[in-house]
Amino acid sequence: MKKFLFDLFPLILFFVAYRFSDIYVATAVAMVAGVAQILYIKLTGQVIETMHWVNLGIIVLFGGATLYLHDESFIKWKPTVLYWLFGAVMLGSQWLFKRNTLQKLLGQKVSLTDTGWSRLNSSWALFFIIAGGLNLFVAFSGWFTESQWVNFKVFGLMGLLILFVLAQSVWLGKHMLPDDTPHEEKK
Repeated sequence: MKKFLFDLFPLILFFVAYRFSDIYVATAVAMVAGVAQILYIKLTGQVIETMHWVNLGIIVLFGGATLYLHDESFIKWKPTVLYWLFGAVMLGSQWLFKRNTLQKLLGQKVSLTDTGWSRLNSSWALFFIIAGGLNLFVAFSGWFTESQWVNFKVFGLMGLLILFVLAQSVWLGKHMLPDDTPHEEKK
């Protein structure tokens, strides 16, 4: 839970700053929070995960464009770009290189058949692609205000992620292999 909250640190500060000011101040706060997060990890001697670097790069790029051009559409694209990047990496590594991103990340903790790993990886990639599309719809369809988009970004996308994780946990519980399953049976 501590790691989960730490990973949400820039998003939480973005939301709070938006409530007290505007999208531009919130964007600047999120950028500073992302840099502070990396510095904290570095100063405490922990390993900086690739996801932290990717998230920082995207927030600095899209946040910087938002502030420099004074155009909030760039920061509204940020969740979509991040999610689509995750989805593309997961599908690309699976389809092009026959490598399973989730198996690489979770293989020491979870035991699944090769088919199970493939389905798990594909379902996460599909989730990220759909979530990115939903973000674009809420941000740019004209049906929602900027404030509603901020709420969706913070609570809607997070709620969808939590529901998806719960569904995946149930699915995993039904498809996990016992630790003592021979490798031949894992295919």
